[in-house]
Amino acid sequence: MAMSANMGPNGNTGGNENAGLVVRGLTTTFDTPRGLAIAAADVDFDVAPGEIVGLVGESGSGKSVTLRSIMGLIRKPGRTTGHVDWRGRDLVAMSAEELRRIRGSEIAMIFQEPMTALNPVLPVGMQIEENLIAHTTLTARQRRSRALELMNIVGIPAAERRLDEYPHQFSGGMRQRVMIAIALACSPKLLLADEPTTALDVTIQDQILKLLLDLRDRMAMSVVLVTHDLGVVAATCDRMAVMYAGRIVETGTVAEVFARPRHSYTRGLLGSVPRSGTSRTMLQSIEGTPPSLTNLPTGCAFHPRCSFATDMCLKERPVLEAVTSPTRTVACFHHERVAAAEAIL
Repeated sequence: MAMSANMGPNGNTGGNENAGLVVRGLTTTFDTPRGLAIAAADVDFDVAPGEIVGLVGESGSGKSVTLRSIMGLIRKPGRTTGHVDWRGRDLVAMSAEELRRIRGSEIAMIFQEPMTALNPVLPVGMQIEENLIAHTTLTARQRRSRALELMNIVGIPAAERRLDEYPHQFSGGMRQRVMIAIALACSPKLLLADEPTTALDVTIQDQILKLLLDLRDRMAMSVVLVTHDLGVVAATCDRMAVMYAGRIVETGTVAEVFARPRHSYTRGLLGSVPRSGTSRTMLQSIEGTPPSLTNLPTGCAFHPRCSFATDMCLKERPVLEAVTSPTRTVACFHHERVAAAEAIL
């Protein structure tokens, strides 16, 4: 995305503690027996205070790795470089101790698969209180009271009794609510939500999304929402960034991107989703499979699957640049042709 208005000439936030999240050149690689795997490359995006940004793409596109890189959760043989400015501080350059003070207090994360993310041998109330022990000076009685308050906030019935129950005694939707309660324990200003509705039925999905929207409004909290479900993006997000093969290939407001995608990959994603109010037609599909992260194609990584590709796309990788506005960006040599093709449909 384009540089934030809060950023200084060197791409940092100039010490502005209200600037939100500014990610620049975030790159994460892993040493593997097959060579270097580039899981995320030169990722740029901003999240303004109180904004919900959706990070979308196929499985393996780098969405979850990006969130873990922001949180400083990449371990060897992984390596993270670039800049993640949070309220004027670079998270990538921080020591482990400094990051521990920020994780859970200022920035929190909801992980995928709550059944594996939650500790199966600890009551959920104790798992909520762990965050409070690490980041507050509350007494044991006050921590218990706060845990109960959080269980009520996320809509878990009979919360006082259920504080002493274990994760296996909760349904999938209730476990996800427990994960949200843990993340919200210290009232963070940024929530990183890694596919919080995956594997839940549509009714529970809707409840979880409405809960996140309500909490965003109530707590003035920013959210980065990772998902492969474009319906979730349409229902919850202000802006979106599309990832492919570890790179962001298109950004914009949800309305802009849905109305006229400018990257062939985004067009394919939107074409694979049924649209209401239109005549019945065959859904589009994206031919081929995502490339191996240890053997990415030269030029544009999407060119083997792209119907708009030319010789230029095979030789040179397009950079993410602004098109119609500072926040409407795309990494495609033929974005005008893509937009024109979408307009014809």
